[in-house]
Amino acid sequence: MNYSLHNLLEIIDNLVWGPPLLLLLVGTGVYFTFRLGAIQFLKLPLALTYLFTKEKNVKDKGDVSSFAALCTALSATIGTGNIVGLTTARKLGGPGALFWMWMAALFGMATKYAECLLAVKYREQDANGNMLGGPMLYLEKGAGQKWLARLFAFFTIGVACFGIGTFPQVNAIVDAGHIAFNIPHEVTAIVLTLLVAAVTIGGIKSIAGMASKIIPTMTVIYVTACVVILFNNASAIPSAMSLIVNSAFTGAAATGGFVGATIMLAIQSGVARGVFSNESGLGSAPMAAASAQTNSCVRQGLISMVGTFLDTIVICSMTGLALVLTGVWSMDIEGARMTTEAFSLGLNQSYGPMV
Repeated sequence: MNYSLHNLLEIIDNLVWGPPLLLLLVGTGVYFTFRLGAIQFLKLPLALTYLFTKEKNVKDKGDVSSFAALCTALSATIGTGNIVGLTTARKLGGPGALFWMWMAALFGMATKYAECLLAVKYREQDANGNMLGGPMLYLEKGAGQKWLARLFAFFTIGVACFGIGTFPQVNAIVDAGHIAFNIPHEVTAIVLTLLVAAVTIGGIKSIAGMASKIIPTMTVIYVTACVVILFNNASAIPSAMSLIVNSAFTGAAATGGFVGATIMLAIQSGVARGVFSNESGLGSAPMAAASAQTNSCVRQGLISMVGTFLDTIVICSMTGLALVLTGVWSMDIEGARMTTEAFSLGLNQSYGPMV
């Protein structure tokens, strides 16, 4: 029975993350890139300045600050996507998968801008004065497709919340706690449940407030650790970059516990895990963006776009380089254990040109 269930899940996974959907998601990003005049490249500096400047006269225009809304969206991507998503991509597609994650992210930034702009443009207040927004509203009010809005809401609640929205994150946390501190899975799960309940019961303001404190702190700690690994192995970075780019177009030969990867597998795993990591086009970030205190949907779209840049282009790149520099990408390990092993090795010694 377990074997049959595993096969069924593999079939569903191949359908969901197969070439048609990935082409649609990335293709949407390519379309928005051309239609919006390569906004993610030309307006990124402006978007970054918005993170550190306050907009005037917006007290009654939303529930939380634009920065808090961004942190709320990032809380679902930074961490699990960088640890589990990237290591899975590496295990399946080899080092070249990181290159295709970059491509998915660069075009995904345009998608994230568009969906979060629309979320603010078509948001509305509920009976309690709280802002509501997301694909379900702009599909109904903007596109005039009420049936699509209902379909999105159904799949979000009935599928995504219990699939990519919950299980991978919980699994990564309990697994990492067991690997690093030998904490039983059950203990971590119970504590995590209580903490999440304490935060979510307070609504969007409580969630955003906590996210705006935790996300910047854990990002600084994580990036600092990655920088130390890169510094310890600085001489090998050019070789690592060469391996990543070459593997993206030639595949990766089998080494150690790695079974080898074709170009198509590198593309599919890289793009799929890139979308999983930054969630561009999945509709989650717009719900957080809709609660932002802002008078400008364009401004919030730009701020939200930065989330994809930070998550994949910056943090995933550092994680990917750490996996290649320490050589753990080819070991017979996966998930949180692979990243933990890379940090354990990389922070304690220099490997030189190990790639």
